[in-house]
Amino acid sequence: MFNEKVEELINKELDLIIKIRRDIHAHPELGMNEHRTAQVIIDNLKDLGLRIKTGVGRTGVVALLEGKNPGKTLLLRADMDALPMDELTDLPFKSENKGVMHACGHDMHTSILIGTARVLSQLREYINGNIKFVFQPAEECNPTGGANYMIEDGVLDNPKVDGAVALHVWDLPLGKVGLKPGAMMAQSDRIFIKIKGKSAHGAAPHQGADAIVAAGYVITALQTIVSRNINPLDSAVVTLGVIKGGYRYNVVPDEVNIEGTVRTFAPHVSKVMPRRIEDIVKNICYALGCDYEFKYVNGYPLTYNDENLTEIVMKGLRQSIGDENVIIPDKPATGAEDFSFFSKHIPCTFMWLGCKSDINEQCFVLHNPKLICDERAIPIGIKDLCGVAMEFLK
Repeated sequence: MFNEKVEELINKELDLIIKIRRDIHAHPELGMNEHRTAQVIIDNLKDLGLRIKTGVGRTGVVALLEGKNPGKTLLLRADMDALPMDELTDLPFKSENKGVMHACGHDMHTSILIGTARVLSQLREYINGNIKFVFQPAEECNPTGGANYMIEDGVLDNPKVDGAVALHVWDLPLGKVGLKPGAMMAQSDRIFIKIKGKSAHGAAPHQGADAIVAAGYVITALQTIVSRNINPLDSAVVTLGVIKGGYRYNVVPDEVNIEGTVRTFAPHVSKVMPRRIEDIVKNICYALGCDYEFKYVNGYPLTYNDENLTEIVMKGLRQSIGDENVIIPDKPATGAEDFSFFSKHIPCTFMWLGCKSDINEQCFVLHNPKLICDERAIPIGIKDLCGVAMEFLK
């Protein structure tokens, strides 16, 4: 009976939710600047009898649904922010904000959670306990993110949250959902390296200390950490995404700056990384007559799915979308999520919502200016979250 009512209400709300999604997509905002997005959320929740708080974690929105009877409290989270890139799709609702695009599907997440709130607010008589609909800013702003700011502002209290669930559009077939207990997404850290040499004329390099040559050796040697210092049965990633240095073709530069990311899945691997990276940088620089500065910044922790909560979530999903549509992936993803900060305080489960289909098979790549999400995933996502909420609050 409940699932039938959910289906009926999703069909009733779907045109509005898709309209909201397209509006958010056309007006993307970067982390901690999601003011218009927050207002769209408020406008579409304000008449539902929810207790709404704004400015949580700076630009976040929290809407509390209180059920008919007392019980536990579940937090459902969606991220709101976009990425700093120009959109290269031909969608009629493509980004109108130059240099900003929803290239990670956060517009989908936000609209799905709005839809979930609109559906469940009409089913209070079935709900024992509370549901916090949390619209979070700045998920893309590693290493700080936006989750910690909301936690500092008390999002896990009044009422106290007993568990949290979030979803992310993913490279899975439309209609499928992927999740598993344990590690789901990687720990993501940042590295900053400054190599300091001595400038000289390019025709007389012996009079200087070449920071570019030192940088070249550092870049190459850092790749040996994964292949030669990490147990082959473990895993890690060291990627250098930025290198800046030099002034002119015939000048030996005195400084090169390198930035990168480190991804790991186990504490004993994470612990090795800062020391090993700095050892390589230090010894190469000193051998080539250069100095260095090194900074290692711990970013998003490992996104870890609590075993008990994940079992409940799986049960809710199987009841709402069928056992055949719930996929247990073999391995976690090397991407990272600041939803992981919530799991430092409460049981959490993060799941992947299949969004790949015949209409976007060639252009469903996250963080890509040509990303197209299949909107048929929206009602599936709403159904997923409704089923999970009801199973958790039984």
